[in-house]
Amino acid sequence: MLRISDRIALEDWEMTEQFIRASGPGGQNVNKVSSAVELRFEADRSPNLPPPVKARLRRLAGRRWTKDGALVIQVDETRSQARNREIARDRLARLVAQALERPKPRIPTKPSLGQKRRRIETKKARGAVKALRGRVDPD
Repeated sequence: MLRISDRIALEDWEMTEQFIRASGPGGQNVNKVSSAVELRFEADRSPNLPPPVKARLRRLAGRRWTKDGALVIQVDETRSQARNREIARDRLARLVAQALERPKPRIPTKPSLGQKRRRIETKKARGAVKALRGRVDPD
């Protein structure tokens, strides 16, 4: 079980881990050992997450969200399989915790009358400067 907050904990059956070979440099170690981890969290089927949290998690996950509603996290940072597994679980916990935070609603504001008046006055002043440019009349 992965505890996210005091009310939300993710069950082990919701997450599957698959160990794969890491890419990149590393010589024989990379070719022989499956140290990278692919953590798959079935977010859509999770009974522990409310629908608004799932929607925010989907938006935060981006390309890591699959068509069947799973969140896939791949980690191949270290040579240790156990450490990569820890990092993947930590990333999942941070992502879900971030999705738990309800965004502050935006309150649209309007410019004050003084701001509107000052804006128009500066536009008129700038227009007057530009109007003085151009050909000089010989008269």
